[in-house]
Amino acid sequence: MRRLLIGVVATSVLSTILTVTYVALGPLRVTPPAPQAAPAAAAPAGPEWSTAWAAAPSSGFRNGPAGHTVRNVVHATVGGPKVRVRLTNRFGTAPLVFGHVTVAISAHAGGRRDGSVDASDGSAAPGTVRDVLFNGIKWVSVPAGADVLSDPVALEVPADTDLLVSVWTPVRAPMATWHVDGRQLSFVSPSAADAAADPTSTPFTSRTTAWFFLTGVDVTGAAGTIVAFGDSITDGSATARGSNHRWPDLLAARLAAGPEPDYGVANLGIGGNRLLLDAEYPYTKIDSKAGHSGQSRFADDVLEQSGARTVIILFGINDIMQQPRQGDPAQIRAGLAHLAARSKAQGLKVVVGTLTPFQGWGPWSPALDQVRNQVNDWIRAGGGGAFDAVADFDQAVRDPADPRKLRAVFDGGDHLHPNDAGMQAMANAIPLDKL
Repeated sequence: MRRLLIGVVATSVLSTILTVTYVALGPLRVTPPAPQAAPAAAAPAGPEWSTAWAAAPSSGFRNGPAGHTVRNVVHATVGGPKVRVRLTNRFGTAPLVFGHVTVAISAHAGGRRDGSVDASDGSAAPGTVRDVLFNGIKWVSVPAGADVLSDPVALEVPADTDLLVSVWTPVRAPMATWHVDGRQLSFVSPSAADAAADPTSTPFTSRTTAWFFLTGVDVTGAAGTIVAFGDSITDGSATARGSNHRWPDLLAARLAAGPEPDYGVANLGIGGNRLLLDAEYPYTKIDSKAGHSGQSRFADDVLEQSGARTVIILFGINDIMQQPRQGDPAQIRAGLAHLAARSKAQGLKVVVGTLTPFQGWGPWSPALDQVRNQVNDWIRAGGGGAFDAVADFDQAVRDPADPRKLRAVFDGGDHLHPNDAGMQAMANAIPLDKL
């Protein structure tokens, strides 16, 4: 597991112990006195922090973005009165100084749950730009391989709206950690000057569809976090850019509209990611875009999410398709069961998704499809008790006349990745009462 630096000064050894206890066990519950016809107990409080937005660092990008200030545009799935950010140098090759970081509400809400899209242009809502501090100071040096968590920032964050997290690096990173395809336009100031506090879009003349240096945004006051863990299908590779129509986004919309608690939903999908092997195995490099395997990154990307209560796992299709291909369904089943066991050991609920069809995608063959079906049969049967519930994504998006392929209305065009409508069908397949 990599190092996580906490940007909050502990006031005493006791407070440190309590913090570690909280992270490991979740919020402590007070046992009520013996029943004495007292009023009904209040519902347990939620965690102090929940994840409003997240993205998995996928790899390193040589020479970094085309400028010194990146304005990452991200969409909050839940809101709250305080916010903190998690920055990363996970794939860096040397310590990296973040010289100035700010967070702001975007002047434009982005792709919203009502279907409207008010695209962010990099400008902040008036009066909302806040400096982000680390141990009370504006800058922080993060070692190679580490992440850092900021101090809390007083900012009323609304749900279902875009935030701007701007990061200035005085010296450009020789290897910048990024999430390769965010399906969202973010902005870069090509100047060496610090533009992090500028509320306008004027300095940000370059655009990028990647997220740089940012891996999470937490808020206070929410009910907890659902973690979506998977590959390009979870990452929403065929969804409309800027729409926030990935299935985790649409799950958040379902939760907000229904009687269930309004949990944050953290999307930790990476395009091309495999369950069992790192990208380009056995020749994995620091800039291999599909990242470390699900097994390797699970602790960092799932177990360390603030307020995590449930993980939804959708993994295995790339293990079947990519070279070297995994032709033994037992290996994939064992990998999924192992992730489930690690989740339960940390007190998380586990929902596993069936693998969606891909006839028409280049490497498809009847033999590969048989492996997929054998994995799905095991998932539908409950995985031998390995997990708590099933999201039957396969049934939700397959063609009833030919279950080897996606329904035409759900096909993103490459016969592997569902489009926006397919993402909605997947979100609808998740049993909310099991979260």
